[in-house]
Amino acid sequence: MRNFNITKPDSINQAFEISKSDDSNQYLAGGQTLIPTLKFDLNDSNNFIDLSSVKELNGVCEDSNNGIVIGAMTSHAHVAASSLVLDRIPSLADLASNIGDRMVRNMGTIGGSLANNDPSADYPASILALDSKIKTNLREITSTEFITGMYETCLDPNELIQSVSFQIPEKSIYLKFKNPASRYAIVGFYLSVFKNNKILTGLTGASSYAQRCLPLEKALENNFDISSVPDKILDDYLSDLHASSEYREHILKTLIKRAILKLS
Repeated sequence: MRNFNITKPDSINQAFEISKSDDSNQYLAGGQTLIPTLKFDLNDSNNFIDLSSVKELNGVCEDSNNGIVIGAMTSHAHVAASSLVLDRIPSLADLASNIGDRMVRNMGTIGGSLANNDPSADYPASILALDSKIKTNLREITSTEFITGMYETCLDPNELIQSVSFQIPEKSIYLKFKNPASRYAIVGFYLSVFKNNKILTGLTGASSYAQRCLPLEKALENNFDISSVPDKILDDYLSDLHASSEYREHILKTLIKRAILKLS
């Protein structure tokens, strides 16, 4: 049986200092991905920094630009039930309410999900479509800079996500075709319409990492109609035991057209 060393800091600075003291230290947020990887010996670390007592990482509030700021340790259930999120970005509350099952929603956190950057996770699509910024203990990162590949982000080894700020669209929607067991997105599509007809999109599950679709955004800014959807959405689609690339392409186009019709 493996032995684990767990420290429980009560501030962001303390957590960061502990992390820097040993390269093998890993942050522990909700643990919904980390714990299963430990059970299957896919993670060989023994030193963890439990962030559950860092109060400044939790909660939802309004920022100075009328946007919404969500702390990194805020659970999916908290986001889904937040009156501020429900009022300002109901599509984000809806996204959070459909992550995993009840246990996952109560234990999993937005910061943990983004740091892990699973190619089928929901939040990566939301930060792209809601023009988000990720604030860490070291800097502020735009959503397009943050995601760099499958399970990869631009975060430095000891860098800690503090919060995520979301801009308020005039209207938005998130649709996903989910795996019936895990409820991960086989394909997910987030569509946001901002002032001055600015369109932002976020795709997840369809390829090896979440991304925007710039040709689609440009086409919809010119004509917000399903007839504007281009034949080619992505260059490459993910293919695995859950769905072929051809099936994912078909699902994505269907979700895009449904989203446009619902927001029209």
